[in-house]
Amino acid sequence: MDARQSAVLAELENLYHGTESALEFASVFQLLIAVMLSAQTNDNQVNRITRELFPRFPDAAAFAALTPEELEPHISSCGLYRNKAKNIVATCRILCESYGGEVPQDKAQLVALPGVGGKTANVVLSVGFGIPALAVDTHVQRVSNRLGLAAGKTPEQVEAQLCALIPQDKWAEAHHWLIWHGRRVCAARRPNCTACTLAAHCPGKNKED
Repeated sequence: MDARQSAVLAELENLYHGTESALEFASVFQLLIAVMLSAQTNDNQVNRITRELFPRFPDAAAFAALTPEELEPHISSCGLYRNKAKNIVATCRILCESYGGEVPQDKAQLVALPGVGGKTANVVLSVGFGIPALAVDTHVQRVSNRLGLAAGKTPEQVEAQLCALIPQDKWAEAHHWLIWHGRRVCAARRPNCTACTLAAHCPGKNKED
């Protein structure tokens, strides 16, 4: 890690220390479902859905008893809801059949579930179980590339580079720092560089000047 990268990470920690997931959940299982719903849907919309969804279907067994078509109306206000309904029901049936209705704490077992990719698995591991992992979503990939913390074209490349750069005990926290900076300041189309306290250290900003 060079001095510039160290300064970037220190400022991110200063700005966003203590931030957490914006998703609302009461169990690791509910976290898993919320993250599955969040693809191409913002967290506020997911929370609106789950506030009604989880009281009706609080655990894996309740979802497993549904058909995808029965679940669809409850999640139809999020993107790709038909595919999500299919994956959620299939995942919950596997959880009931193979894991006693519980969410496994192993990444290989998580990504083997329908609709669960590396990002979702890492969120569940780090946020749900406190296991070191660094989830890379669109915010994390965009912001880390702009700030010169990574230079990857895929989430997997960015994850590997960030994990090599950032101490393991900071992985989960750094995930939130990068997400919140992407939401509050470093937007995809119109980043607010004039208000960004990282501008002096940002290769992306300095390249444009």
